[in-house]
Parts: sequence; C-alpha cells; structure tokens
Amino acid sequence: MKKRTRNVLTAGILTLALAGLTAGCSIGTSKSADEITVVGKNFTEQDIMANLVSEMLEKNTDLKVKTKSYLGGTDVCFSAMKNGSADVYVEYTGTGLVNIMGETVMSDPDAVYQKVKDEFPGKYKIDWLSPIGFNNTYAIAVTQETAQKYNLKTVSDLKAHQGEIVFGTEQEFLDRDDGLKGMKKTYALNFKDVKAMDPGLKYQALTSGDVQAIDAFTTDGRLAKNNLVLLEDDQHFFPPYYAAPIVRSEVLKQHPEVGEVLNKLAGKIDEKQMAELNAAVDVDKKKASDVAARWLEEQGLVKK
Repeated sequence: MKKRTRNVLTAGILTLALAGLTAGCSIGTSKSADEITVVGKNFTEQDIMANLVSEMLEKNTDLKVKTKSYLGGTDVCFSAMKNGSADVYVEYTGTGLVNIMGETVMSDPDAVYQKVKDEFPGKYKIDWLSPIGFNNTYAIAVTQETAQKYNLKTVSDLKAHQGEIVFGTEQEFLDRDDGLKGMKKTYALNFKDVKAMDPGLKYQALTSGDVQAIDAFTTDGRLAKNNLVLLEDDQHFFPPYYAAPIVRSEVLKQHPEVGEVLNKLAGKIDEKQMAELNAAVDVDKKKASDVAARWLEEQGLVKK
C-alpha cells in the first residue's frame, strides 16, 4: 500500500486555511483519481477518528490516503467537503441536523440519523455511512466541589447560582444553536461571565477555579481523570450526536470500496471505549495515529 501522508496543521497554518476556504480556495483539489483526503476537526476524538478512517482505507484498499487532522471546526471541514478538497471525515448526527442543515433539535437518535442520511445526498452530494456506535453528546461539567457547594445535579440547578458562575467554552460551542446560545435560551441562564478558550485549556481552567462550569464531550477521557460531575440535561436540550463517516457521493461512485471498508466500523465503538481511546491521547500522551492503529489491529480490522 502507498504510504499515507499526515499533515497536522499548526495554529498558524489553520488561520491561512480558514482564510483560503472563506475566499473559496481549497486545501488541495488537484489530486489523482486514486487519492483520498481524510480530514478531522480540531479536537482529540476527531484526530483519532481521522486516523482510524485513514488506516482502514490505507490497509484495505489500493487508494493513496492523505490525512489532515486538526483542519478546523465543523464549518471548515464541511466547506472542504463541499468544494472537493476533502473526501471523508467523521461527523456527528446532531451536528449534521442542527448546524449544517439548520433544522430544529430532535431527540430520537434513529430519526436524526435517518433524516441526515436521507437529505444530505440531495442537498450536499454527501453520503452518511453506518454509525460507528458511540454517542458523543454535549454535557455541562463541574468539579465535585462546585457540585456540592451549590447542590448541582441538573443544568436547571445552575440558574439559582448563575450570578456566581463563570462558564468556560470553546468558540464553536459559544456560537452554535445547539450550544451555549440555545442552552441559555432553553434554561433561561445568564452567567456571571463567559470565557472563550482553546478546547485543551477548559479542564485546566475548571480545576484551577478560573471557571466554575464548562461544556464537555461525554466521551472525553479527562472527565474521569479529573473526577468531574456531569449535570443532567433535564430539559433534553442537546440532540444525539452519533458519529459516522460522511463521504462525498462522487467518491463513493468512483470507489465503492470506500463505503464497504468504512462500514466495517459500524457499531464497533461504544461511549466507554471511545472515552478510553481519548484518554490514551489526552491523559497518557500517546499519539492519535498509534492509538488508532493499535485499536484496529486488536479488532482484526487491519493486518499488522
């Protein structure tokens, strides 16, 4: 198989990529017919997913695979798919429904998946493959001390103490309808302050007391490490976010083996397993590419 090229973008290059995509440029649309570009968003789980997908395609097809982890947020990755400079990435059903399609929140996981699966090909010429298994939904996390101090068990409990709580979040959650903007409306919350920060700094800010609550992914391995408390989404605000590969329809038509190979990931990773994979990178400081390769070998999905 041809060697995969990994290109993990630095913050400076990301800025240029964002500007280029906004101007209608691409991340490299001039490529051969046997070349596939896999991208990932700018957090650990997506880095692992990008490497899982790339490794599967590299080891099980004759395609040349390029991997671009940490490309950017949803807007950047999806723009790259639409302009053809990216071919595959792992998206989340709730993100597809609310942030990409602009639909209202739905709570039925099967209905959400079916809607994005049915409508993406016609709207965007992009297909959803089978879900990988885990639901990485949003949650609000606080420390044990904060939970005990304010007797916090649900997101609604924050309202009684909102004037004392500084909320920490990354920029994408701040701007999303299924993020802080919508959550504040649903729960009638008005925090003392909101601090936007790099995703990797949220946990440090929380445990050091700089902020009292943060948004978190339920599959984040740092939740257990820091002994954090997840508040119940008692108003059922957050939609389901089941992860699944999405692929440009043209690519599937030219290379049906892409769908056949990636659908072998269907149902293979649950929330607990995904949290363990994330922790291997975030806590144990292993490389996402190594974590992905080892897991695939253990599952018998690729040969050593």
